[in-house]
Amino acid sequence: MPERLLPLLTTRPQTGDALGARLGVNRVTVNTLARRLQEDGVPVQVSRAGYALHPDAPAPVQVTPTGLMGGAHRYHGTVTSTQDALRAWADEAQDPAPHGAVLTAERQTAGRGRRGRAWDTTHGTLVFSVLLRHGPGGGPLSLPHLALLPLAAGVALARAAGVGGLKWPNDLLAPDRRKLAGILLEADLRGEEARRAVLGIGVNVSAAPDGAAHLREFRPDLTRADLLTEVLRELHTWLDAPPHDVLRAWREASVTLGQPVRVQTPHGPVDGTALDLDPSGSLIVQTPAGPLTVGAGDVQLIGTLT
Repeated sequence: MPERLLPLLTTRPQTGDALGARLGVNRVTVNTLARRLQEDGVPVQVSRAGYALHPDAPAPVQVTPTGLMGGAHRYHGTVTSTQDALRAWADEAQDPAPHGAVLTAERQTAGRGRRGRAWDTTHGTLVFSVLLRHGPGGGPLSLPHLALLPLAAGVALARAAGVGGLKWPNDLLAPDRRKLAGILLEADLRGEEARRAVLGIGVNVSAAPDGAAHLREFRPDLTRADLLTEVLRELHTWLDAPPHDVLRAWREASVTLGQPVRVQTPHGPVDGTALDLDPSGSLIVQTPAGPLTVGAGDVQLIGTLT
């Protein structure tokens, strides 16, 4: 299986003979395994000097974990989605993914965003998921904590990216309001708590679909591996931060507050102005009928990407 070769590869070229000796195969087999990894989407560089990973690859050997964030890390070429692959890892009987485990992939065949939208990973994207088995301080993943997780992740992502602003509840936008990144939180609920949650993040790093932006427009030397290290460091801080700190930091980075929005109500859409967040992270909108508190699925920003 080509996956046997992947953990041995670094950014420094290694000969087929050297890798074959570690795997117990000949150099022809090493070449076959490397070509199969390339077909799976892994950026393996093959040269006269040997076999190496591209320096941009967000593989464990190139990513520095912070605390429990990224302490366990699996890297794949192609998966259905990092959300599904990480959930399957969490369910393994022999080596289940621990809290803070990260799964990255080069391609997704069934990636998804909010409201079931497709998650395109064909354009120089960093896409990964993080497993959360407990809340701050090892406590349960309560429903109030879950509601704030996308906002905390947004703050972490904005600080790691170093550019742009946060669109409520889960997008990072470039200064000109083009989309840079998105966040997806999925939780396995059990009463008033969650058994676990899976936090997915996708960032346009080196290229972007039409109408979107990528980070190298603003940070030309940024690699996906370096960005993942920075995001994990910020997640370590913000996923455990007190709620009032998360809300304050999100407000400071917001490009939603003060902007016109359209609210979906049982009686149809209503236009208003985004005023603030309430303590739960819901958006307070000033409408002609007065303030209205709404959830993430009920708001569209007027004049920005949705």
